Amino acid sequence: MTQPTASAVRIDVWLWAVRIFKTRSLAAEAVRAGHVKIDGKAVKPAAQVVPGETVRVWKDHRELILEVAATVTKRVGAPIARSCYIDHSPPPPPRELFAAPPVRDRGTGRPTKKERRETDRLLGRRK
Repeated sequence: MTQPTASAVRIDVWLWAVRIFKTRSLAAEAVRAGHVKIDGKAVKPAAQVVPGETVRVWKDHRELILEVAATVTKRVGAPIARSCYIDHSPPPPPRELFAAPPVRDRGTGRPTKKERRETDRLLGRRK
């Protein structure tokens, strides 16, 4: 079993090992795209991360703020992965804030011109 260590590790490897990203290539792609910052600075996938640093990750339309507690080079189980970082992320917004799209009743046929214009206006397609 791989135990957490205190040495420096590549950021893409660490993000994959602690299960933030499903694959290492997805982690590297996110780092290259600028979605990962170490102590406020955009970095390359080969940048080293050590315990005590703050890693900000933009993933799934929310920001994760992680403090590195331990480094690992191999992918570990979820309980060990959670012990390798301290999560300072704000809680996700409640689901009630997202409005459901309008739904037409089945069998009502095509929308009238007035209904289509209202739907377009609601979805921001027209003025």
